[in-house]
Amino acid sequence: MLLTVVLGLLLASGPLSMTAGGAEEFESSNEGPEKDFLYAEQPPPRTRYGRSPDDAQQPDKCSYTFIVPQRKVTGAICVNSREPDALLENRVHKQELELLNGELLKQKRQIETLQQLVEVDGGLVNEVKLLRKESRNMNSRVTQLYMQLLHEIIRKRDNALELSQLESRVLNQTSEMLQLVNRYKDLEHKYQHLAALANNQTATIARLEEQCQRAPPVVRPPPLPMPQPLPQPQPPPQPPLNKPYQPPTYTRITNQITNEIQSDQNLKGPLLPTMPNGTHSPSISNTPSGPFNDCLHALDEGHADSGMYLVRPENGNQLMQVWCDQRHDPGGWTVIQRRQDGSVNFFRNWETYKQGFGNIDGEYWLGLENIYWLTNQGTYKLLVTLEDWSGRKVFAEYASFRVESEAEFYKLRVGRYHGNAGDSLTWHNSKQFTTLDRDHDVYTGNCAHYQKGGWWYNACAHSNLNGVWYRGGHYRSRYQDGVYWAEFRGGAYSLKKVTMMIRPNANTFH
Repeated sequence: MLLTVVLGLLLASGPLSMTAGGAEEFESSNEGPEKDFLYAEQPPPRTRYGRSPDDAQQPDKCSYTFIVPQRKVTGAICVNSREPDALLENRVHKQELELLNGELLKQKRQIETLQQLVEVDGGLVNEVKLLRKESRNMNSRVTQLYMQLLHEIIRKRDNALELSQLESRVLNQTSEMLQLVNRYKDLEHKYQHLAALANNQTATIARLEEQCQRAPPVVRPPPLPMPQPLPQPQPPPQPPLNKPYQPPTYTRITNQITNEIQSDQNLKGPLLPTMPNGTHSPSISNTPSGPFNDCLHALDEGHADSGMYLVRPENGNQLMQVWCDQRHDPGGWTVIQRRQDGSVNFFRNWETYKQGFGNIDGEYWLGLENIYWLTNQGTYKLLVTLEDWSGRKVFAEYASFRVESEAEFYKLRVGRYHGNAGDSLTWHNSKQFTTLDRDHDVYTGNCAHYQKGGWWYNACAHSNLNGVWYRGGHYRSRYQDGVYWAEFRGGAYSLKKVTMMIRPNANTFH
């Protein structure tokens, strides 16, 4: 307890001199009762900066003497209370030191806090730097992707331009090809006319030879009436003079040339076989005279077999070859269009549709000009027969059918409908004919371009019998361009067989 009080006084009084020169060491004594105590003298007092000269001349003595248990100490412990000013000054300086120490501690703590903040801020700065670096990397990556996207867009545009250029080239080539085909058809028609003239001359020469051979026996007996036998053999040959295309010669020419009236470059097989020595095809009448006004006229003349006949409408010089269907009740049908095997391309231009094309005994289009002359010589009705790929057959009949002249762009006129196929033609009534190079439809674009044919398009079609012949019925195409009748199997079904034929007396149904 005493040691604690001494230490407290020492701390309160400031630093004390405890050197060997300022205090005497009390050594333990073995004599008397003082052996258990230590005596200490107070060392001479000191100021803050050392001893004063006045005090140095007086002996220093301790004001208080403490008796403590004997310990191993190296000097005396003295407390001088005679100088209160020095003690107060020491206390003041002690408080200042404590305040300074407190301030230093506060500043040290603040410095540590600032260091921590600096460390945290440094970490944040590093993170910000990393984020900025990543942002720059992401920006560069986005720039690369943007450049790649621009490159792809430019490449696709270039491809689209190249595709459009190729399409334009294909269209140009197609138009050139059609022009060449038209020229070829013109040459073919001229050749047919020349061949017909040659055949007529051959027939005329043959008849004259026969007359010359028959004339001598008649002329020899009577010398005077020699001019009379000449008129006598002439009446029998007069009927052949009215029919320049005799069956034998005409059949041969038909098999070789005229059977390909407006023939198509896609012709796959041979036409009717050539009959030797004037024999006729079984499907053609044995003694067809003509030309006839239409197939009903031929039927009335006794030609009940279906086949190819020569027709010349009334009030016109349009000589044409047609297929007459005499078996379909009641007969006398003139076929103006037929689709059955896809052997003929029906995607043609205006001039070709005007003149006609195809094969008379196969797929063909009679020609708008020919249809015009046929249907304007009287009242005709139209029969459309349809067959799908499952063998189902239907028909659509119209009480009247007529085509206007080319000045009206061959405008369609149809009457009342009757049949089981559905009415898909009345919607086209009073519409002009449209082809790839002559657009007369109501649609903003060219319907013939989308429907791939020629027809009396409206905007665009409920029927497209001159479209693309697709095998199998249902077809996949960008547009509805098949051979379809919308009321029968719809526009996405291409029919197998289609026939359009006309017959007089359209007010009666068969």
